[in-house]
Amino acid sequence: MDFSNLRGDYSNIWPDYTVEQDWSGYTDEEHSLWRRLYRRMIGLMPDHAAQAYYDGLQRLDCADGVPNLEKASDKLEKLTGFRLVAVPGLVPDDVFFDHLANRRFPVTVWLRTPEEFDYLVEPDIFHDFFGHVPLLSDPVFADFLEAYGRKGPEAIKHGGLKCLARLYWYMVEFGLINTDKGLRIYGAGILSSSGETVYSLTDKRSTRIGFDLERVMRTDYAIDDYQKTYFVVEKFEDLFEACERDFVPIYKKYAEAEPFPKDTVLATDRLYEAEAPSVPMAG
Repeated sequence: MDFSNLRGDYSNIWPDYTVEQDWSGYTDEEHSLWRRLYRRMIGLMPDHAAQAYYDGLQRLDCADGVPNLEKASDKLEKLTGFRLVAVPGLVPDDVFFDHLANRRFPVTVWLRTPEEFDYLVEPDIFHDFFGHVPLLSDPVFADFLEAYGRKGPEAIKHGGLKCLARLYWYMVEFGLINTDKGLRIYGAGILSSSGETVYSLTDKRSTRIGFDLERVMRTDYAIDDYQKTYFVVEKFEDLFEACERDFVPIYKKYAEAEPFPKDTVLATDRLYEAEAPSVPMAG
């Protein structure tokens, strides 16, 4: 893995690419920036986030500053057996899969600068913690992430990394869930962005499609813009059950095939209507 193009400090990594968080090293300015980021997002959560995510966020009690990963891990481990491990940034695929398969979730240690308040190229601790960690308190979603991690070595062996990565992108970073209150968000990439939190549920320029494993694995995605397509689960059990399937036939069939363009709508898709905005659209 080429660290020269990555932002984090990889000079003191341990063999599993983890590092010491050094929580005492965060500055007052960084804690203040965290509080600003938190305040911007928390008001959107009751009307936009999945209940399981919101409940997990409240349990973590992370409003006052950059969270201590060890203390948060102690809470999570009692709920689902997951612990958080500090990493300098992005890690190799095989390392990432191994952490998930062993109920360890990698969290980046650095925080964005004030100039990056609205847009960030690489995930930072706010994205990783605020976006991902609350849902690790949900037993079913935690089981899914472990099962996903166990699929990694097989994907590497059979050339299926792109297919498996699309499953993570759409169903972990940008997933929606259908509830008795309408569509709600659980994807970390959405929930760490004020603009996309509103956009993902309400904007008619994007499409919301019912979850289908092969459809997800065959669909391209947007890296530097809001998504053109979001996939919707009815319940988190759908994701765990999908991981009980044998992915190898899917890899053999689609690994080398051109993916569907990110704005594709198929005749077989189950479509969901956009929600009515509950707040003014954010920029």
